[in-house]
Amino acid sequence: MMKRALWLAGALTAFGGGAQAQDTLAARGNEVFQYWCAACHAPGPRHPGTQALEVLYKGAKPAALEQRTDMLPELTRAFVRTGVSVMPPFRKTEISDADLEALAAYLAPKTQ
Repeated sequence: MMKRALWLAGALTAFGGGAQAQDTLAARGNEVFQYWCAACHAPGPRHPGTQALEVLYKGAKPAALEQRTDMLPELTRAFVRTGVSVMPPFRKTEISDADLEALAAYLAPKTQ
């Protein structure tokens, strides 16, 4: 089902429906983030990933992933598949390639 949605998003982009396709992809990426990532990486206290990034960045950049402006899709894909520090790697049976692409698009810098 998700493969069909990604194919449709690509087709819409090719034929002028790019904004709608990106909105659909970003909406799915938000769902993936809320399900898999928010427990550790949402803003505020009691989110260990965010707290760890606060210590690492010392205020130089936002610790909450959704507030970042430098989350390139390649970076998101690498961290999700390989893990980093105490963050485990996520298998394709947990976060599919299609869902990972949606997540990477959701966290990617927004073009104005």
